[in-house]
Amino acid sequence: MTSAILNSRNALAKGDTPVLILSEAEVKTCIDLRQLLDVLADGFEALSGGKVVNPARPQLDIPQAGYSLAMPAWMAGMHLTVKIVNVFEGNIAKGIPSHLATIHLFDPQTGLPVCVMDGTYITAVRTSGSAVLSVRELARRDAKVATVVGAGVQAGQHLHLLPLVRDFAEIRVVSKEFADAEALAALHPGVVAVSDIEAAVRSSDVVCLATHSYEPVISAEWVRPGTHVSSVGVAPPGGELPVELVGKASLFVETSDAFAPTPVGACELVGIDPETGTELGEILLGLQPGRVSTDQITVYKAMGAAMEDMVTADLAYREAIRRGIGGVASL
Repeated sequence: MTSAILNSRNALAKGDTPVLILSEAEVKTCIDLRQLLDVLADGFEALSGGKVVNPARPQLDIPQAGYSLAMPAWMAGMHLTVKIVNVFEGNIAKGIPSHLATIHLFDPQTGLPVCVMDGTYITAVRTSGSAVLSVRELARRDAKVATVVGAGVQAGQHLHLLPLVRDFAEIRVVSKEFADAEALAALHPGVVAVSDIEAAVRSSDVVCLATHSYEPVISAEWVRPGTHVSSVGVAPPGGELPVELVGKASLFVETSDAFAPTPVGACELVGIDPETGTELGEILLGLQPGRVSTDQITVYKAMGAAMEDMVTADLAYREAIRRGIGGVASL
């Protein structure tokens, strides 16, 4: 009898399962940027509060081509979330984004698939959103001038988000190629393209690094007292953020994983004592201080955490359900 029952259970068929499918365009329409900053803040609090299951991401390397990362996360009240992100730098020359991703949501009670959505836009907007959240929490309240270094996808997202957290008198963009900075600035009314990066940094209250540089794109000595610097670029073994700046600033990170070896951690933080870094969630929870003086230099170094994908995908999914957006496929 027991054997018959086991065989019967093993023979159970899943059957057709309806799964919501959201395209990149549909995901974009479902994410309000102000709400994004708020759900990211809630996510960072939950992460630092030990409420998020956020395991290390495995990396699959494809020689001479790129690599693939699996980024799972879950917390109570959320779907089990897994992002697959593929990074292929050669795509740029082919007119394809270098970072491509899909995000998969599963019912945490049964494991059944619930939704598959494009994750390329989410990867971009949650990364820049987290950096701009750091600006909201750590930049001086009277900050008036911001400079974005870079002219790619991340830089563009920063330009959408920065006006939401401070009343900047001027937002600048600077890039290795001035024409790229001009082209990006033209898409954002009021943003100015500048060519002299040193002069721009020296006169800025906020500096956002958003490049794919294998070496520092600014000098630590250019950063004046009271400046907040964020960095989202990931390009081991070097990196866009000068290590000397980390040594003279108050350092803030997503989690202590930022100090782990790559691909989990940041190459600019290799060898630095994790105790020197404060989690963004810890200051949001009031467990650790953020900015404590007007002349303090603060630095936020991001590596990307699956929690960010989870809360952003949840925001998009809930809005899609509310508005009846997306197609349905059976798996």
